[in-house]
Amino acid sequence: MKATILHAPRDIRLDEVTDPTILAPTDAIVRVVAACVCGSDLWNYRGINDVTGPTAIGHELVGVVEAVGPDVRSLRAGDFVISPFTISDNTCPHCRVGMQTACDNLAYFGTADRQGRPFGAAQAEYVRIPLADGTLVALRDQPDEAMIPSLLALADVMGTGWHAAVSANVREGDTVAVVGDGAVGLLGILAAARMGAERIIAMSRHADRQALARRFGATDVVAERGADGAARVHDLTDGIGADAVLECVGTGDSIDQAFACARPGAMVGFVGVPHGVQPPVERMFRKNIGLAGGMAPVRQYLPQLRDEVLAGVIEPGLVFDLTLPLAEVAQGYAAMDERRAIKSLLRP
Repeated sequence: MKATILHAPRDIRLDEVTDPTILAPTDAIVRVVAACVCGSDLWNYRGINDVTGPTAIGHELVGVVEAVGPDVRSLRAGDFVISPFTISDNTCPHCRVGMQTACDNLAYFGTADRQGRPFGAAQAEYVRIPLADGTLVALRDQPDEAMIPSLLALADVMGTGWHAAVSANVREGDTVAVVGDGAVGLLGILAAARMGAERIIAMSRHADRQALARRFGATDVVAERGADGAARVHDLTDGIGADAVLECVGTGDSIDQAFACARPGAMVGFVGVPHGVQPPVERMFRKNIGLAGGMAPVRQYLPQLRDEVLAGVIEPGLVFDLTLPLAEVAQGYAAMDERRAIKSLLRP
């Protein structure tokens, strides 16, 4: 089969690899219907994270179950499934309180399960899913083709934006500032709107992303960055600042901007993968600004978000503005790297 392999920084290839097979009784083999490129994939693609050799890449997929191991109880061949971006058993003490990304049997696509058995990544034709009962979320019926992008968005970015809003304790009537206009930030806007925020300030300087932010529920757009951006947020809020701030980038500058936008007593929900981040503890202490968040437990939110997509309540798939065949995966990475695309969808 074909699978996407990162060989070196900015060297993405679609290689021939061995077809996956059932290696454990709790496995499922899934035929990938759609996958995508994530902003966090770009950290590896750009060489910001070390690339030590050819590595399977990609962690977002929807697909159809081809086969299951003898211990799989909730799935069968032919089921359409959404996979969150991490593997979890959904039964351990951490999973039971909704922290599946801290699962005792946590595993990541393109690595190995806890027993050391390797499994591939999502930007491929097929993938082995360990702990299939705990990881995969099935649909009652086969979805319409038009819904596939929005269902795919639930594998990571919609749930991650949702987690940012949950972590920031967004409540009805709040003023929310969102730092970051990538797919996660845009869907954080959608999440804040669903939670009843009255005013949502999108921090973006790209016209296409600003337009999508408004479609998802943003009431204001701030194009300035850094201290100028924070000053603009304070201007819009009569000098008070935002009740809740969603930090959806993961850099030191974005964290600083998030805290500068927050009013005293606010919460900052952070979900950007941190690179060179030091929280401003002195400011947190003096202004009573809280910080919560981290790697989103997407599996916890998936059933609710799946039902909202199927009911037509939300359409997170609008973040996909480039669709390519898997054979052109390198172009999908380049387009996101060069900010010519918000998010690239791949069809095997």
